[in-house]
Amino acid sequence: MTGMRVLGLDIGSRSVDAVWLCDGVIVNAAVADSGFDPASVAAAFVARGAHDAIVATGYGRHVARDSFAANVVTEIKAYAIGASTLFPHARAVLDIGGQDTKAISLSENGRVTDFEMNDKCAAGTGKFLEVMAKALGYSLEELGSASMAADSGVQISSMCTVFAESEVTGLVHRGEDRGRIARGLHESISRRTLGALKRVGARGPLVFAGGVARNPAMVALVRAGYADEVLVPAQAQLVGAYGAALSYVAAESV
Repeated sequence: MTGMRVLGLDIGSRSVDAVWLCDGVIVNAAVADSGFDPASVAAAFVARGAHDAIVATGYGRHVARDSFAANVVTEIKAYAIGASTLFPHARAVLDIGGQDTKAISLSENGRVTDFEMNDKCAAGTGKFLEVMAKALGYSLEELGSASMAADSGVQISSMCTVFAESEVTGLVHRGEDRGRIARGLHESISRRTLGALKRVGARGPLVFAGGVARNPAMVALVRAGYADEVLVPAQAQLVGAYGAALSYVAAESV
C-alpha cells in the first residue's frame, strides 16, 4: 500500500515513545516522559498527524485503543518484530524498561519461541536504578559511570526496591564506597537478567533494548555474562514503538 503512514506508540510507565513510518521506513521519532498522565503525552504525539493508522503497545496500549482508535499489539510481539527487523540474525531480545523486564527467545524467522516478563515488581528495572541512584546521591548517568570505575562490587542481598534502598542507605552510613555499591547493584541486576535469558533458552545474538540499554555498566555486564554477541540499537528505547508500527505494515501486506 504505497504511501501508508503508521504511527507506532510504546506507552510505558517512564516514557512514551513514538515512531512514524512511511512505507515501512522511519521518517520521524520522539521520546517524552510519561509524567502523571501518559495518555495525554501520547495524545500530543497523535495530534501531530502525519499518519493513517496508529498501533500502540506498552502498558497503556488499551487506553490508546479507546482514546485514539489505535490498533494494539503486545509488548512481546512488538519487541520481537522491532529487534528482528533491526538485526535479522538476532535470536533473543532483552528489554529492561521503566518498570518491567522482558527476556525473549526467537526462532530463525524472528518469531517468539518463549518469553519471560517481570511486570509485577520493579526489581532490576529503570525505576529501581532511579531509586538506587537517589539513595547514593548520584544521577542515573553518574550511577553507571561509578559502577564502571569500581574494581569490585559490594554484595547486595535484596532486589526488592524498598529493601534494597534500605540496604544501600545502611551501607552508605557504614562508610562503604559508593562506587562499589553501585557496582554491586548492577551486578545483581545482571545476574537476575541473565537468569531470565537462560530460563527462556536464549541463544545466539541478543538485542538489548529499552531505556536501561543506554546504561554502559549494564551493557558491559550483560556482554560479559552472555555467551554470544550482544547488540545495542542506536535508539534502543524506540524498539517497541518501531515494532508496533511494523506489525501494522506486515498485516497490511498479507
